[in-house]
Amino acid sequence: MNEPIVARHWLTLAAPKAAPAVATTTVLILGRIWNANGAEHSVGNAALMVVLAAGAAAAGASLSRTGNAPLAATGYAVSGSLALSGIAGYADGISLPLLLWALATTLAYGMAARHWRTDRRADVAHHQHLSERREEHGHIERVEALRAGAQIEVARSGAAYAEQLATALITRATLPGYDPKALTGAGLPQLPATEGKSA
Repeated sequence: MNEPIVARHWLTLAAPKAAPAVATTTVLILGRIWNANGAEHSVGNAALMVVLAAGAAAAGASLSRTGNAPLAATGYAVSGSLALSGIAGYADGISLPLLLWALATTLAYGMAARHWRTDRRADVAHHQHLSERREEHGHIERVEALRAGAQIEVARSGAAYAEQLATALITRATLPGYDPKALTGAGLPQLPATEGKSA
């Protein structure tokens, strides 16, 4: 029942918390690189990004109707990323892309925080269930140990009583003047082993 102790590296713990900011920053950087390579004020490139973003949003909407929440969230995230990169590529200044980047990062952290809370609740419930099972098994083991100890003590005292009785019978039989018939005549019952011995 003992679980292995796993010490995780601090980067492993920090990576999920940094993922939304890394994702939106990457999209912004790629959009600005695209802007520097000829996408600034390009209507064709902007139209392409609008079509791709609308397609991803439509895919997310259709997936949310089927009840597949993770894929629907992925579709919406892709749609938002395409819209952000399209605006970052089309805009001539940096202020609008930075504003949208801040908004997208805030939204990403808001959605991720909800999933982190759900995961944390599931984790706490799992650990609580495990501790309850451990306590239950520990209680059962303690009860069984007490029961086994009581049975061993009863058997030990029974063996000691049998040994004392055998010693008393042997000692009584070796006493001078011991007459089993006199005991029977006095109304005391004779033991079968003694009767067989006297016969």
